[in-house]
Amino acid sequence: MIEMKVAGIALDAISRNPVVLLRDTTDRRALPIYIGQEQAKSIINALENQQAPRPLTHDLFINLIDDWDMSLERVVIYALRDNTFFALLTLAKGEVRKELDARPSDAIAIALRTDAPIWVMEEVIADASIPVDRDADEAETKAFREFLSNLSPGDFTQRRGPISNDPYES
Repeated sequence: MIEMKVAGIALDAISRNPVVLLRDTTDRRALPIYIGQEQAKSIINALENQQAPRPLTHDLFINLIDDWDMSLERVVIYALRDNTFFALLTLAKGEVRKELDARPSDAIAIALRTDAPIWVMEEVIADASIPVDRDADEAETKAFREFLSNLSPGDFTQRRGPISNDPYES
């Protein structure tokens, strides 16, 4: 899993639908997730620390968590199927842990309000992320190819002395 942070909300240039953009902690990959208008407003409110005069849905959920002495340990975006992302909220009360299915947009809005970490499975990153730092990616790929071209079979053997089946011999 890769921890990600909310980089912001954008509008898709063609559809004009909101997109929440997650970035990994190295700023190398970004994960765009299309969301609804209301979830976008809720995420923006959380990013800007704005309070509604009355609790909105995500605020109500936070109030419920707090009143029942629970905590949100983490959010995990664990799958992408048919262009739909899937997320889990990991809630804790003492030693008891429960996972709840959630839309990623709701999970992100709640995570921002509780400072819970947002994790994304590597398979999801591989399938849906976009590169942010192409120069660093190209440099890393070039360095890796150079490393591979200089490998020899002897590099994979390591001598540690004679091999013995005696468990008392080291």
